[in-house]
Amino acid sequence: MSFEDDRPGWDDGVADAMIGAVVLIGLTWRRPEGEEQTQLYGVIQTADPENGFEIIPSGAHEGETYWLPPDLSSFQPAPRGEYRLRSTGEIVVDPDYISQWTIDPPAH
Repeated sequence: MSFEDDRPGWDDGVADAMIGAVVLIGLTWRRPEGEEQTQLYGVIQTADPENGFEIIPSGAHEGETYWLPPDLSSFQPAPRGEYRLRSTGEIVVDPDYISQWTIDPPAH
């Protein structure tokens, strides 16, 4: 059994089917001075049990690359509709998934 096989909640078939899907991402960074939030959206380019999900953003974050951890449970089907990103004002129509993450600072 390989390391990838032990990863909780990973399913190669489900992950592979997500490639090409549009995901709306909410990121919250918790910092001593307060929280900072960013929203972005893009296409899932790669789904890998070791490295996670490679996201190629569109809109204000175009030209960047984001990686999200290999946690399938953090992707929820998005209800159809229009989503306005608070951080940029962009409107995303009918994304396939929503994924929200909270990033805590490293423990000292």
